[in-house]
Amino acid sequence: MIFPTDVPVKIIMLGAGGTGAYAAPNIYRMLYALQRPSRFVICDGDIVEEKNLRRQNFAPFDLGENKAKVIAERYSLAFGMETEYVPGFVEKLDELMELIKPQMWALDADRPYKTTREMVILIGAVDNNKSRKLCHEAFMKADDLIYIDSGNSEFSGQVVCGVRRGGRTVRKPVAAIFPEMLEETDKFPSELSCAEAAQSAPQSMAANIAAATAITMMLYNILADGENVARQTDFSTKTVRMQSVRDKQRRKAA
Repeated sequence: MIFPTDVPVKIIMLGAGGTGAYAAPNIYRMLYALQRPSRFVICDGDIVEEKNLRRQNFAPFDLGENKAKVIAERYSLAFGMETEYVPGFVEKLDELMELIKPQMWALDADRPYKTTREMVILIGAVDNNKSRKLCHEAFMKADDLIYIDSGNSEFSGQVVCGVRRGGRTVRKPVAAIFPEMLEETDKFPSELSCAEAAQSAPQSMAANIAAATAITMMLYNILADGENVARQTDFSTKTVRMQSVRDKQRRKAA
């Protein structure tokens, strides 16, 4: 599938924990290298705890700080980019719709009346299906949206890229491929008790890094190359394997 490489881009990432904290530095570096008008907004209401240091991209001096704040400030400052984050859980549809609403950019100071609409990419780096259901609802309401969702267990997982164009779904999002995700069998992070929050599903550091790597590769193909043929990438850290479901036809070389 072909994507424009000459328009501004806004990336909204829900989750700055196991996967998001590893994906974020790659995304900041990518946007810096591409020198493309861009915004990167990280959203997470969780704080860094001692248990996070074993498998997430945090250090002891981050303890007690908001995850989105830590990651956004650390890497945006390192690459000289604007720091944008939401230090809370996005759990309402209207709030998410406002975040993914495309804005208009004036790229020529001499002609401020000439504007360009940004391309919006939503990254789901969450660990619960209730948040995925929210992302699915936002995706289905959006006119134009790229939605990359990541999910993993202890040693394996998948990353799915859904696409909406002109109010039509041209690539299925994750919940259309795995409809069981739309069943409300879990809770939003803010609804969890302390005991429930402490019983999170096991995820290895390697699986989190693999998921972040797959996100990075899909994003790079979209933003730098303008073509992403991978609809879904499945991975296993046990077998050190990544395998993708690809488009049937690829763009012909010029």
